Amino acid sequence: MSNTNNTSESQGSQQSSRRSQKPQKSRDTQDSQESQDSQESQEPRRPRPMEVLREARAQLAELTGMTAETVSSFEQTEEGWALEVEVLELERVPDTMSLMGSYQVELDAEGQLTGYRRVRRYERGRSDARGSGGR
Repeated sequence: MSNTNNTSESQGSQQSSRRSQKPQKSRDTQDSQESQDSQESQEPRRPRPMEVLREARAQLAELTGMTAETVSSFEQTEEGWALEVEVLELERVPDTMSLMGSYQVELDAEGQLTGYRRVRRYERGRSDARGSGGR
């Protein structure tokens, strides 16, 4: 019987030895993955266009205290991004009489706002005369 106990003990120790080797293998894989992640994190990741749009609207709203309603223009530049954002400046009743502002917004390559300026102000219900040569 002691022979049987030794055999089952040695089998148990072999199984536990195998179990302890498996986590080591996953640790090596994890270390390799962490190494790749740290290399990727050293290079700045260019944000996706939708991330830039959301972040630009949020940053402009925080700075101005006004609601950014829509993005009417969006382009990537050498320095980062350029957007034109429509903002509700003064809410009136009826809504078509509310005052809107169009803001030129500039962001760096990481999507951080670097500057903004209002380029025009108009009533929500008015058509845009700017594109038709009216100005």
